[in-house]
Amino acid sequence: RGIAPEEMQLLFEPFVQTEAGRQSQEGTGLGLPLSRQFVKLMGGEIDVRSTLGEGSTFFFNIKIEIVDPVSMQNDRRDRRIIGLAPDQPVYRILITDDRWESRQLLLNLLAPLGFELREAINGVEAIAQWQAWKPHLIFMDMRMPVMDGYEATQQIKSYLEGQATAIIALTASAFDRDRAVTLAAGCNDFICKPFKTEELFAKMATHLGVRYLYEKPLNISPPKSVKKQKNFSLTPDKLVSLPSEWLQQLYRAAEVADDEEIFLLIAKLPETHTTIGESLAELAQHFRCDRIIELLDAIEF
Repeated sequence: RGIAPEEMQLLFEPFVQTEAGRQSQEGTGLGLPLSRQFVKLMGGEIDVRSTLGEGSTFFFNIKIEIVDPVSMQNDRRDRRIIGLAPDQPVYRILITDDRWESRQLLLNLLAPLGFELREAINGVEAIAQWQAWKPHLIFMDMRMPVMDGYEATQQIKSYLEGQATAIIALTASAFDRDRAVTLAAGCNDFICKPFKTEELFAKMATHLGVRYLYEKPLNISPPKSVKKQKNFSLTPDKLVSLPSEWLQQLYRAAEVADDEEIFLLIAKLPETHTTIGESLAELAQHFRCDRIIELLDAIEF
């Protein structure tokens, strides 16, 4: 929507929103002050260009140090969850959130593991789903239209059967008083947005007793040095000859910036495509998944 000139000086004040922010009915006025603090901690400063009725651009510069990717240890790989351990119930999980993208995040995270999932967009729908489906666990957003998560949790927990349903609150607030109010409403636990997947899975294990299967550690690292042929430039036409299924897998890996999967795919390329693989590896090493996506968007596969 853009920001009026007279409001520009208020942008980075904590708990202050511009007219555009108030109209969106979202947020608390903390996002930009926190962003500014992060940028300052890294030795930079954030600024903005804005035209009322057109939009805004925020930008900053920071000093960075290039590190050797080979020397970096990624402990995540040792603990990546790939499924549920055998001989367990089929766990029913209800995801309650009025924001589509928040529900989609949890769906994409949990569905591949084998959980049964349903969605609700407000507290009224959550209660109806609970009565009809009896989920083992509910992820409950606390701020929703029609009926918020506090009231929905209180109503569910007022039933004897509701006591057996674990309810984990999802909220953007990290204040202790909000945590206390959430637990007082009947929630069994509390997760702040944005959350770490490890925390989410740990909470599920605590309240449901879920046991997970973990991926075996992979000794995968990018090439120690990437030497492209002189004058070789990776262009869309050079990717056209590669298998369509391989290109689709590469696109999905680049979309989520999964460098490990990108290097795995590069390793599958035949020797005839070594130079293409080296160029893709160089892009991945320099965190240029956006460039890989641009190249793939320019071709049909």
